[in-house]
Amino acid sequence: MSNSWRRFEVLLPLRFNDGREVPADWLAEAVLEVVSHFGAASYETQRVEGHWRQSGITYRDELVRIFVDVPDTIDNRTWMGGFKDRWKARLEQLDLWVASYRIDIE
Repeated sequence: MSNSWRRFEVLLPLRFNDGREVPADWLAEAVLEVVSHFGAASYETQRVEGHWRQSGITYRDELVRIFVDVPDTIDNRTWMGGFKDRWKARLEQLDLWVASYRIDIE
């Protein structure tokens, strides 16, 4: 097992910025894309509420979280960057929040 691991966390919106609901099957598709690539993923259905402001407009988001623990490699970081770009466009977002950090697996 690799000694160097990274957790990626992706916050996916439940609504488009104009208020339309994101189809539930799209959220499932996003999770399954991560599973297909890495072999596993976790998905929290608990809603996270976020507030943020851009260009004088305050947005309120309802979000769910996908997370996956993978070896910390350039290939995995690159793949997650592509995932972010694809889903940011598909979900019509100004940005899509993807956080990552090193973790220790015991």
